[in-house]
Amino acid sequence: MQVVREMTAPAVRYVKRRRDPVTVQTVRSALAATVAYVIAVQLNPEAAPLTAPLTALLVVQVTLYSTLTTGIRRVNSVVTGVVVAILFSLLVGLTWWSLGLLILSSLIIGHLVRVDEFVPEVAISAMLVLGVTTHGDTAWARIVETLVGAAVGMAFNLLLAPPVWVEEAGESIEELARRVRQLMLRIGEEAAGRPPSSRAAARLHEARRLDHDISEVDADLRQAEDSLRLNPRVREGLLHRIVLRTGLDTLEICTVVLRVLARTVTDLAKKREPGRLFAPETGAAFEQLLSEIADAVVSFAVLVTTSVSANAESAEERLASELRQAAVTRDRLAELLFEEARRDAREWQLLGAVLTEVNRILDEMDTEHRTRRLFEELDRHSREQRERLPRLTRLWERLRRLRRGAGRRSS
Repeated sequence: MQVVREMTAPAVRYVKRRRDPVTVQTVRSALAATVAYVIAVQLNPEAAPLTAPLTALLVVQVTLYSTLTTGIRRVNSVVTGVVVAILFSLLVGLTWWSLGLLILSSLIIGHLVRVDEFVPEVAISAMLVLGVTTHGDTAWARIVETLVGAAVGMAFNLLLAPPVWVEEAGESIEELARRVRQLMLRIGEEAAGRPPSSRAAARLHEARRLDHDISEVDADLRQAEDSLRLNPRVREGLLHRIVLRTGLDTLEICTVVLRVLARTVTDLAKKREPGRLFAPETGAAFEQLLSEIADAVVSFAVLVTTSVSANAESAEERLASELRQAAVTRDRLAELLFEEARRDAREWQLLGAVLTEVNRILDEMDTEHRTRRLFEELDRHSREQRERLPRLTRLWERLRRLRRGAGRRSS
């Protein structure tokens, strides 16, 4: 088996590298720029039309949605800059003060036409056109080259469908859940004994570092959300986006509550040092509860990243079973913490906080809570869509009523 794994490892790495965002972006950008240059040379053989490959290089993105939106904004920015340069060349020509006024005007107009990150491109295009002698010919040639480059960049993602990055985002979410699980297990294991306050504080710092992990997962999820938009290979893209986004939101809330729990354990360790953090029976129940919650966190991540309905159903059943078991352990821990507070009321606030925080984590992962959240998000997206495109929404509803009427007449 070891020999087989060693032989197949290069193939696995090659397959993963083929879907790596950096690799895909590099190959697609190079091919698009080359094709754009070849087409532009056929249209204008006398000059080196480098604007076309430059535009294609900047337009091509990893996802179809970003390619379309970026291409439109880039073409808009270049054409706007060329028009501004033509007007300046007819009025004042190129001087030091006209160049400064041109840059200022181009940047202002770039914000007005809403080209977003391509505002500097408006000024760049205007300066390049203003700096030549034959303004009209160069301006129109630059517009044509820009259109060629943008068209090639968009066609690349239309003809060569970009990959869907849902699997990579799901792996990031599951990896985050496993890190949360490992931290929970360490906190529970140490809390069952006599942890020094310094070790409890170290766990608190680990919980705080999870914020960096969440930001990385959020970046992967944003790429996956873009890859689902306007992609002909994906059905029910909105549902996929909402499931993944709400799943990450839930995990983020759980990590925040875990950080608060780690702070509570640290404060309790400082007050009771060098004694035990909990009574032996209470510590064992607390360790068992965190272990069960940790397993539920991983099951929750598997549930939100599973697309096949059969696997999703089994994952939901496993999560519900783990949450029920954790609720039983939670009730037993509540009784033990109440007895400890009755014997020594000095730390009753911290003991109550421990119970409150584990309750919040369990509530966030509850299946009924998650179903309600999904319906709320779907309703919100539908409402925003109707408000953003009212005419299209009315037309779509009219077509649906006509289709239902035709179905009833035929039956």
